[in-house]
Amino acid sequence: MPRPSVAPADAGAGTPGYWDEACRHLSRRDRVMKKLIPRFGEARLRSRGDAFTTLARSIVGQQISVKAAQSVWDRYAAAAGCATDLLEPGRVTALAPAQMREAGLSARKCEYLLDLARHFAGGAVHVGQWATMEDEAIIAELVAIRGIGRWTAEMFLMFHLLRPDVMPLDDLGLIKGISVNYFSGEPVSRAEARELGEGWAPFRSVATWYIWRSLDPLPVEY
Repeated sequence: MPRPSVAPADAGAGTPGYWDEACRHLSRRDRVMKKLIPRFGEARLRSRGDAFTTLARSIVGQQISVKAAQSVWDRYAAAAGCATDLLEPGRVTALAPAQMREAGLSARKCEYLLDLARHFAGGAVHVGQWATMEDEAIIAELVAIRGIGRWTAEMFLMFHLLRPDVMPLDDLGLIKGISVNYFSGEPVSRAEARELGEGWAPFRSVATWYIWRSLDPLPVEY
C-alpha cells in the first residue's frame, strides 16, 4: 500500500499532523483501538532532536539503564564541546578515543559512534532526501552503520521522521501488547502480529504507540 501523504509536525511541538486522522481511522476499523485511544486523551507521539543526535543517543543507550545512559551522554557531549541536544558529527570525529572512553563509553560504542559520524560527515546517508524516500530505503541506509539494527532504524522512522505506517515486529513490547489485547495473553507469532497489523495500515505507527501505552501509561519517546 502506498505511504499516505504526511502533514507536517505541529510547529515547535514535533507531533504528527496526521494523528487525529489516524485515530479516527483506527477507531472505525479496530475494536481494540476504539477502546484504547480515548484512554490517553491528547497524548501523542513526539519527535525530539536532530537526526544525528537521535541516532547517537540510541547507540549510547544500548544495553544500559535510562539513568546511566543520560549520565554517559551528558559527559560525552561535554567532552565533544556540544550541547546535550545537538551533537555535531565533526566534533565526534575530532575526539580522541581516550576522551570517549573517559565519558563512560565502551570501546565498541566508541567505534559505533565514530562510524555514525563518518557516515553523516561523508554524505553516506542522504539526510536531505529522507523526506521523499521510502521507509525501506532509509532503513537500508541506517543498518549499514555499525551499531544500528532494523529495530533502531524503525524507532528512528517513527520517532524522528514521524512516519505513520511502521510496525516494528522485533519489538517485544508490541508483541506482548498484541497478545494481551487481542489474544487473551496467549503467545503470538510474528506472522500473526503482521497479519493483525495489516488491518491498522496505513497508520501502524499510531496503533503500535497505543499498544505500547496499554502496557505502560507513560509516553514512549526515543
